[in-house]
Amino acid sequence: MIKKVICVVALISTAVACNNKPKENPIVQKDNTIEKTDFIFPQGEKGSPDFFTGNAYNYGLVPMDSTYTTLVGNVYFEPGARSNWHTHPGGQILIITDGIGYHQIEGQPVEVMHKGDVVKCPPNVRHWHGASKDSDLQQMYIVPNIEKGIVEWMEAVTDEQYNNVKN
Repeated sequence: MIKKVICVVALISTAVACNNKPKENPIVQKDNTIEKTDFIFPQGEKGSPDFFTGNAYNYGLVPMDSTYTTLVGNVYFEPGARSNWHTHPGGQILIITDGIGYHQIEGQPVEVMHKGDVVKCPPNVRHWHGASKDSDLQQMYIVPNIEKGIVEWMEAVTDEQYNNVKN
């Protein structure tokens, strides 16, 4: 009887895991070849339209606590999706795990981000980030020093600001 229960639990767990497998999306490269985005984390919960233009999804990895004082998660941006302008009192680090995206610190040009890039957003400095027009983006975020606060959301990034990419 115990063996049957273990087998049923194992089968259900396998079925659930297979159904929750992150999806793959195409990325159109500059040479018009298509590459699939490799998702290493589940898609997550859809971000609020109060803080994002387009569809962005957050998946928490390391919750807030007083021991590590660091928040870690993953955001999946669909093509054209982006965050509003915002700041982090303790700064933020982005690790691009797949796709192509844009990032801008206020007063600086928009930068293109690719898989393997690491971006540092200094404390209390206005910035935004998101997917490129033609590609989705997977980014891991690290928000250190959460005892100082996590994020202050501001206005949406305009289409003019978003489209001001120098390739």
